[in-house]
Amino acid sequence: MPQQTIPARHGIAAALNAGETIKVINTHGTQVVDTFAFTLSSPSTISTQLSMQHTRASLNKIIPQPGDGLFNNKREKLLTVLEDTSGGIHDTMIAACDRQRYEELGGGSSHRNCADNLVEGLEGLGIEAPTFTPSPLNLFMNIPVHEDRTTISFEAPVSTAGSYVVLRAEVDLVVAFSACPQDILKINCGKPVDAHCEIS
Repeated sequence: MPQQTIPARHGIAAALNAGETIKVINTHGTQVVDTFAFTLSSPSTISTQLSMQHTRASLNKIIPQPGDGLFNNKREKLLTVLEDTSGGIHDTMIAACDRQRYEELGGGSSHRNCADNLVEGLEGLGIEAPTFTPSPLNLFMNIPVHEDRTTISFEAPVSTAGSYVVLRAEVDLVVAFSACPQDILKINCGKPVDAHCEIS
């Protein structure tokens, strides 16, 4: 399938059949991509969602690596990480940004955000978005835990231009991506840009 653009500050979604892979490309090296996945009970209705809480518990780690599974809220494996050329720094702790987060940061309630981008992406496939935004796998997001073991910070990605992560679908599912619009903190180097993905 041709490469698809994840437009800066926007969201897209795509259906994957079991066994298909999707490569998420950090085209410019500086863009965080919030990643969601869902199984469906009907063409427009979500039944389960990718869960970072369940994934961390199953893996006993806060960052998945190649060979690791990604699990849903029923502890079923939805995806497997196959490849990662980005340096391996991602985040599973931080919630998707939303209107309230930008109000908190002084960016105003009209700032584009990943929660609304999820709705945008799913609506493009005719899928009703969940009423509660799941915590995403934040690909390429750099949130170090400090030596005091209690504090974190929002830092620039360590990935390089063209680096990527490949995920394999273990069941039929829908993936959704948001090219995070965050331009107040360091996480996108202050300038959200396009990312890309390829299904094979």
